[in-house]
Amino acid sequence: METATALGSSSVGVVSGSFSRSGFPISTRPDFVRFSSTSSWSKHLPHSYSKSLRWGLSVGSKKRHGAIKASLSSDSTGPAPSIAPLKLESPVGQFLSEILNSHPHLLPAAAEQQLEQLQIDRDTEKQKEDPTKTGTDLVLYRRIAELKDNERKKALEEILYALIVQKFMDANVSLVPTLDPSSGRVDTWPRQDEKLEQLHSPEANEMIQNHLTFILGNRLGDSLSVAQISKLKVGQVYAASVMYGYFLKRIDQRFQLEKTMKILPEGNAEETHIEQVTGDETRPNANNVSNSFKNAPPHPEAPSWSGVMGPGGVADGIKPSRLRTYVMSFDAETLQRYASIRSKEAISIVEKHTEALFGKPEVVITPEGRVDSSKDENITISLGGLRRLVLEAVTFGSFLWDVESHVDSRYHFVAN
Repeated sequence: METATALGSSSVGVVSGSFSRSGFPISTRPDFVRFSSTSSWSKHLPHSYSKSLRWGLSVGSKKRHGAIKASLSSDSTGPAPSIAPLKLESPVGQFLSEILNSHPHLLPAAAEQQLEQLQIDRDTEKQKEDPTKTGTDLVLYRRIAELKDNERKKALEEILYALIVQKFMDANVSLVPTLDPSSGRVDTWPRQDEKLEQLHSPEANEMIQNHLTFILGNRLGDSLSVAQISKLKVGQVYAASVMYGYFLKRIDQRFQLEKTMKILPEGNAEETHIEQVTGDETRPNANNVSNSFKNAPPHPEAPSWSGVMGPGGVADGIKPSRLRTYVMSFDAETLQRYASIRSKEAISIVEKHTEALFGKPEVVITPEGRVDSSKDENITISLGGLRRLVLEAVTFGSFLWDVESHVDSRYHFVAN
């Protein structure tokens, strides 16, 4: 129960205040140091995010993929097994889901085909623009254009999600299925921690271990103990860890490039310099945990969880690392830019995936800005299962960065 209490307080510290429609924290600027605590999640989003989760519109060219889909369906004997918690709804998404279940090796080519069609559709819409339209015709034209744009956005989201799932399949890692508290212990999935860790660079893994230490504290090595923990808070930690993985992959990509080119800033050139650069900051005691990063720029690893485990807990478990030192050398503006999720589609994917995994909690934001989670339910999970969830979330965020970058090179959608 110690861990349940600690996680409860820590996760509130991580994500208090800024909530999505699903009750989980998503932000275009995921500041893990502190989240706004003044209003509900929807108020922190661009207006377009506040619309319904279900856009339910036809997407792309049915004719374009109809023949392929028919050939894939010919040997189907029943409903396809679920390989990810989120069910894709658009025609494009359902088409890609079927490919993932039957011929996953064809998914990249199928996604490329759909992206080409989206680009053709978008270009066609631009060519149809008629500046001479006025009055009712103009309103109707804009409404039709908006609906078609929403269709493309929905299709694009589901293409991104399918590509992320395919990367997990390539790594032979199964995604955690939707959690069902009524079935007792929820962590009945296979342990795949080692496979997940192998998907990151050694330097990124050091940061991930520090991230786990911030969450689990001095219980990091205890994988067998079982605790009852708020499902809402576990979901919040999961969503925050996805964003942390996104940030970490973005930073690590730059770090590895500079490392290869031998242009790392002074202080990262040799491992022996790390202790001198970070000093006591990496090993704060119980009395100075809160002050350790007081003057530091916002940092995804910093005091969101620090100190919640008490003396000998979180602070003593944080280890110096080359990548951490590299990150701490950034100025505040650069760090903020790297800690930002770049596209609306990526934010929506994090939100929908987390909601599909944990369900939609009944969360009320009080007038004081606090979270009323009185209707929240607990889940029974081992600390090893919790560690597995966090590792998957970090990897999901890392894959999200990769897929977003790849797709943007084919179909530009990320704002500069």
